Amino acid sequence: MNIVSIDFETANKYRSSPCAIGIVVSDGVKIIDEFYSLINPLMEFDPYNIYVHGIEEVEVVDAPTFDELWPVIQKYIENGIVVAHNASFDMSVLRASLDRYQLPYPTMEYLCSVVLSKQIWPGLENYKLNQLADVHSIRFNHHNALEDARVVVQLLQAAIAEHDVRTISELIDLHGVSCGRIFERSYVTPKVKKRKQSKRRGSVGRP
Repeated sequence: MNIVSIDFETANKYRSSPCAIGIVVSDGVKIIDEFYSLINPLMEFDPYNIYVHGIEEVEVVDAPTFDELWPVIQKYIENGIVVAHNASFDMSVLRASLDRYQLPYPTMEYLCSVVLSKQIWPGLENYKLNQLADVHSIRFNHHNALEDARVVVQLLQAAIAEHDVRTISELIDLHGVSCGRIFERSYVTPKVKKRKQSKRRGSVGRP
């Protein structure tokens, strides 16, 4: 199954204000497709958000709105396991945008690469995307939606190679992580499965 990495940048504090999206698809070994687009959120931009991602309001004036892009996005996310770094943010942007335009939710599975990275590479100082990239000597332009999505894929490709597994499904099974799911107007978050503990046998003493 393909890995479909997705990353949003937003215009302001509202999750329904995506102003850019990056999608990168990998077969687990190599990148096989990429997609990037600015998005017109039809909202004002907050100076802090501009500082973070560098996208100015004037740049998105002629960009498509989320609902106009949705048919393209949907084709990507319905053909693999969707992965995002700090997925709670990106999945909330997706849901809020679908709600805003009254679009039906897709039925899809997704992973959080922060949750997965903590199981794959325990003991790191932090699990921010730029920190993980530094550890793996990956250079990129942080907070560019396409480059962020690409780094997530590169990290997962490295993890698959390191653990001598063939697919993302085998990797998450190996590390006891369950996928989250999105379905109509609801969702379930990714989780680390509880390890089964073996019960010790012992005799019960009589008083």
